[in-house]
Amino acid sequence: METIAFASDHAGYELKQKLKAYMVDKGYEIVDFGAFSSEASDFPDFAHPAAKAVESGECSFGIAMCGSGNGICMTLNKHQGIRAALAWMPEIADLAKRHNKANIIVLPARFVTEYEAKNIIDAYLNAKFEGGRHQRRIDKIPVQ
Repeated sequence: METIAFASDHAGYELKQKLKAYMVDKGYEIVDFGAFSSEASDFPDFAHPAAKAVESGECSFGIAMCGSGNGICMTLNKHQGIRAALAWMPEIADLAKRHNKANIIVLPARFVTEYEAKNIIDAYLNAKFEGGRHQRRIDKIPVQ
């Protein structure tokens, strides 16, 4: 069974709760790194531990969200082993996995509905990394 790292700030908390239940129903295990309420919080406090869990292999991949998705995505991508991709529609999530081997999918919680978020997650889950020329590009991402 795969384990998913979840992270959000206060703006993503409610959507995160719904998506956690959705993923448990699909048979995944969940590690929630926070936020743990809708009270004001700082996304880096939750993004860094989630990124470390994905980098170390403790979690297979991650799902993260904040209001716009940008702040948490920027924070996640500070980690060398993370390829976090901001997706606001299923096609973006699909390409993020197929071409960029994204290991954390990020949602803009204030700009997608629960229904849209589930479709985005499903597109990400159903996509397979294509390798080939894309692997060459992935190999060039980390700062040496």
